Amino acid sequence: MGTMADAVSIDDSELIQLAAAGDIGAFDALMRHHNQRLYRVARSVLHDEADAEEAVQEAWWKAYNHLQDFRAEARPATWLTRIAINEALMLRRRNKSREAVIQSAHQDQRTQDTMPMDELPLAIPASSQPDQQAWRSELRSLIEQRIDALPDIYRSVFVLRGVEGMPASEVAAALDLPEATIRVRFMRARRLLQDALSRDIDQRTKDAFSFAGERCDRIVAAVHARIKHQASSR
Repeated sequence: MGTMADAVSIDDSELIQLAAAGDIGAFDALMRHHNQRLYRVARSVLHDEADAEEAVQEAWWKAYNHLQDFRAEARPATWLTRIAINEALMLRRRNKSREAVIQSAHQDQRTQDTMPMDELPLAIPASSQPDQQAWRSELRSLIEQRIDALPDIYRSVFVLRGVEGMPASEVAAALDLPEATIRVRFMRARRLLQDALSRDIDQRTKDAFSFAGERCDRIVAAVHARIKHQASSR
């Protein structure tokens, strides 16, 4: 497979064409261009950083294996965002199923053990990701918490429209909803946030859910490894 030295001046549609022809450098450039947006929207669905990262990796893997299916008249950002949303929704469904099984197992265990479940030692939580250190600002943390607290029907709309700045038409296409619905939900989400923060939210959301270079590199490397594995197994 070939590589591309400089993809800065090439648009996304051309990057997809080059990647479909085997240019891994073009695909890397495409990932780095859209990683932050896909991560943010996946996180808005999953409420978990590790799960969001997993969903984005799977979304890129699916996109890589369907590059030939991309239609030139479509917007690459919308196409990729829809893939990421679908992967996040599937992962959320799997997580809910797994939680139901675990909960059932815990209930069964409580009937057998003499020690109550609430007295059993708890697992030590995983250490924080390095990029979380960038979120130490009290204001930024408050904004993120408020966004997380939005009802599901508003959260993804606000992340794509308010944080990412996508046009309402693109958000509608990405979420498969009428544009009028997107506009209404975005206005309601803004009102909820403004009421919670009691200040102008538009000037304070640009840095929400920061996307550190390390996570971007990790996602690119993980997808790259799968591409190499696929190529070597042929």
